[in-house]
Amino acid sequence: MDSELSDKELELFNALKGVIDPELMVNIVDLGLVYDVRIDETQKTVEIDMTLTSPSCPLGDVITEDVEHVAKNMFDDFAVKVSLIWDPYWTLERITDKGREALDRR
Repeated sequence: MDSELSDKELELFNALKGVIDPELMVNIVDLGLVYDVRIDETQKTVEIDMTLTSPSCPLGDVITEDVEHVAKNMFDDFAVKVSLIWDPYWTLERITDKGREALDRR
């Protein structure tokens, strides 16, 4: 995560652990795919910057739709925008220790 989070942003960030990469079977937070979460309560917007393990990820649409679904369930009267970010490019170094443990158990 690249910025400090408010309590609500942290709650959303943690809820995104429920989104599982269907190929790796590890949540997208522990894979390091979520770069930033921003909530503007005045503008009623939620913005999520994330990436995929590769630009050609065959299930990228499924993952981003799941992310949007989680955010809309938590903030149903807010506009939700999920942006795919390719800079910085995702690398294995972004995987958390929990993510590495989950990959090892596969």
